[in-house]
Amino acid sequence: MADKRKTPAIKKSGRGMEGTAAAGSSTASAVPHDAAGQRAAFEAAMKLFHLRELKEARALFARAMEGPERDVAQRAQVHSAMCDRRLQQFTPALNTAEDHYNYGVALINSRDVPKAREHLETAMRLAPGSDHIHYALGVAQALGGDLAGAHENVRRAIELEPRNRIIARHDADLAPLSGQPSFEALLYPEKKI
Repeated sequence: MADKRKTPAIKKSGRGMEGTAAAGSSTASAVPHDAAGQRAAFEAAMKLFHLRELKEARALFARAMEGPERDVAQRAQVHSAMCDRRLQQFTPALNTAEDHYNYGVALINSRDVPKAREHLETAMRLAPGSDHIHYALGVAQALGGDLAGAHENVRRAIELEPRNRIIARHDADLAPLSGQPSFEALLYPEKKI
C-alpha cells in the first residue's frame, strides 16, 4: 500500500516540473545549454590534457572558464594554469658534448628521435672521437630509419671501443639493423657470414 502512495506523488511532481519547464522554456533552456556546453568543453579539455595536447586543452579550458557553473570554471582555471606551466619550454643549458649526449639519450628514451638526433649530432661535432656518442647516434639513426648512417656510427663506435660490439648484440633499439648481412658481419665477425 505504501507503494501506491509513492507512485501518485512522483507523477504529480513530474507533471508539475513539465508545466514549469514549458512555461519558462526560453530562459530555462538557455541556462542549462550554456552549462552543458561548459561541462562538455571541460570534459573535452580533460581528454586532451591527459593526451598531453596542452595547447588544444588550454583553449577548451578557457571556454569552460566562461560558463555559468563556478565549480567547473574554477577547475578549468586550475587546469589552464597547469597547461601554461607545462607549455613553458624549459630549455636546459647544453654547453658541452656530454650535455648534448645526455640530453640526446634522454630524448631517445622518450622516443623523440628527431630531437635526439639533433643533440647527438651536435655532441658529435663537439667530440668527434667519442665512441659512446657514435653509438648513441647510431641508435637514434636506427630508430629513425637511417640504416646506413646507423651502421656507420655503430661500426665507428666498435672501432673506437671494441666492447661496444657486445653491447650492440643485445641492444633492442638496434633491431631495425638485425638481419642485414653487413650488420651481422659487424656484430659477429667470427661467424664469417
